[in-house]
Amino acid sequence: MKLLLDTASLWYRAYFGMPDTLVSPEGMPVHLIRGVTDMVARLITKYDPTEIAVCLDSDWRPSWRVALIPEYKAHRVDADDEAVEESMSAQIPILLELFAAAGFPLIGVSNYEADDVIATIAHVSTQPVMVVTGDRDLFQLIDDERSIKVAYLAKGVSAHDVVDEKWIENKYGIPGKRYGLFALLRGDPSDGLSGVKGIGEKSAALLANAFDSVDDIVAAAHLGHDHLPPSIQKKILAGLDYLERAPKVVACALDVPLPHLDLKRPEEWDTTHMKKLQKEFGLGASVDRLLAALAR
Repeated sequence: MKLLLDTASLWYRAYFGMPDTLVSPEGMPVHLIRGVTDMVARLITKYDPTEIAVCLDSDWRPSWRVALIPEYKAHRVDADDEAVEESMSAQIPILLELFAAAGFPLIGVSNYEADDVIATIAHVSTQPVMVVTGDRDLFQLIDDERSIKVAYLAKGVSAHDVVDEKWIENKYGIPGKRYGLFALLRGDPSDGLSGVKGIGEKSAALLANAFDSVDDIVAAAHLGHDHLPPSIQKKILAGLDYLERAPKVVACALDVPLPHLDLKRPEEWDTTHMKKLQKEFGLGASVDRLLAALAR
């Protein structure tokens, strides 16, 4: 199994889900580092992956997405609390240094988000994939036939749901492979995506059950269709501009030019450096648990 980590999503979960009383000997908060490290140790122990990738946002707001929808994540530019940003930013390089010492490949590609890196790796994988994230955007990758699932951290860092097609069907009332279409129609305010005006979760589910793609929905709206009530038809036709631009923004890229990296689970790691970081930053049993998981 490939274990693909949506790392930024994980460190946000850890930052806000772990007590900030966890500090280094110098008094620096280390709750993000410890939370993510513990989470990864648990995942390795539980799933025993043969390959691992730490996937990163080289650009969390790629220019090609912004060119299509300028509002994409625009509200986040000014929304971050300065103190939170400073505390989080101080911990991230240490976490990545620890992961590099553990032998994990760190993968980020210029002008792409971690979602795109994950999607491209999963797209060409010939073995089962478990994507670890707190972001529902990656539900679009789920594919039971190809054994692509998501370990979804709905809250905090201590537990997760394993999301497959049946989970999607039960949660949203739509076919498991049509989450991407459903999400595009509904929109996502947290990403600055409006969705089709007037189309909420219920209408988006109705459309995702009746049609395979945006093109099919637009064609039905132009022609008139039994599965398209007049009120929804009107909203689709009014939202054609969004429906033309949004699909490429919402869909994870599947053709990221990935560097050639060996994702094989580390057989060797730099214990000395990991222990040095453990002592310097007061990472306690978190590093011990990661070392124990690697040695299984």
